Amino acid sequence: MIRINLLPEEYRRKSKTPVRVLAAVCAGVSVNALVAAWYGWLAFGVGAEVESEAAVLQTELDGLAPQVSYFRSLDAEKRRFAGREETLQGITQTRINWTAKIDQLVTIVNNGGEGQRHFVWLDDLNIQQSADARAKSAGSLRAQGHSGSEHFSQVANFLDDIEDPAFLKEFLPPAPPEGTQAQVDRELEPSVVWNFPLKLELKGADKPKPAPAKKPAPKPADEGEQGGQK
Repeated sequence: MIRINLLPEEYRRKSKTPVRVLAAVCAGVSVNALVAAWYGWLAFGVGAEVESEAAVLQTELDGLAPQVSYFRSLDAEKRRFAGREETLQGITQTRINWTAKIDQLVTIVNNGGEGQRHFVWLDDLNIQQSADARAKSAGSLRAQGHSGSEHFSQVANFLDDIEDPAFLKEFLPPAPPEGTQAQVDRELEPSVVWNFPLKLELKGADKPKPAPAKKPAPKPADEGEQGGQK
């Protein structure tokens, strides 16, 4: 519907914007202003602070990078040396310090008490050692022994002394004493000599024992059998 106001202009009532429309416009302007202020605070306040902290952390990271590289190189070198050490330990465990072993054997020979326990000397000491795991024997120590006593029991005493744990830990126990009487001459010292072989076999490398087979779990009895047992 069209309205026509015929009153003079000075008597006409001026049209005003509705209050609700004005309130909605003000509210929209306020919200937009708040959003703009919040975005500006994030962009120029928090964003600048975050960028500053990121720059500081990046600087610290760049400073730590050479140390990290150095640590990694040391760690790699440590692993290499650990591998070498493990290899050397494996080699050392398969070797015998024969110098120390011969010294122990000489000590046992000299601890006979000048014939009170035994009076023994050795000829033709021969040592063999095999690194082949498929070999029947890991090696041996052999010598021709002589006992300067008429009592053959002193040969047994000497072999008992050979079984000293410090000396025998790399060897299997010796065979029972055996020998032959080689010389009986009362004008000589010693007047009686027994010849006997000294044979010591090296222990083979320890092989891992197979894991015991697991026993199958017992099957539960059938209901019929259980009823029969009752």
